[in-house]
Amino acid sequence: MTMQFKISNISVSLLVFLLVAGFGLPTWSTAATAKEIDVSVGVALDRFFQEVEGARELTGQAKGLLVMPGVIKAGLVVGGQYGEGALLIDGKTVDYYNLIAGSYGLQVGAQKTDIIIAFMTDAALEQFRISQGWEAGVDGNIALVDTGMGRRVDTTTLRDPVVGFVFGVKGLMADLSLKGAKFTRTDKSR
Repeated sequence: MTMQFKISNISVSLLVFLLVAGFGLPTWSTAATAKEIDVSVGVALDRFFQEVEGARELTGQAKGLLVMPGVIKAGLVVGGQYGEGALLIDGKTVDYYNLIAGSYGLQVGAQKTDIIIAFMTDAALEQFRISQGWEAGVDGNIALVDTGMGRRVDTTTLRDPVVGFVFGVKGLMADLSLKGAKFTRTDKSR
């Protein structure tokens, strides 16, 4: 007697959830509070300033910064990504956001990263803030900046309205794309 299993969309979704939840269980068992997010955002910004030469100049010129610390990405053919963070304007938190993304294809592994998205123009920041759920690559493009190998962020040649940084990679997955990641404002009490 042979047993056959059918893979449904629900099964795939459950697998993605279990992969992401299993990887981040110690830090992601419940949604973070506003205070916890603010602390994590501060730590991620400090690390960004230490690891990326020119980061202070860039953040000083940005109209707003979306800081998503400790974003978890896991995959086994089907993948998922989740994180919570804050939008800063003039160094102050104005809103909280979560990031959710799904993907499929050749992928195995898990990683935890920090993501910083700098809105360099008022128009790009406004478009992000008024959206009901801003999807990278659909509602706006994010130019990912490669700061590896001792490169410096050159704010004099940077012309993109939205610039992203993925850093602090811990894990075995090397995909740094944000295409399809959806950022949604959340209600957090302070």
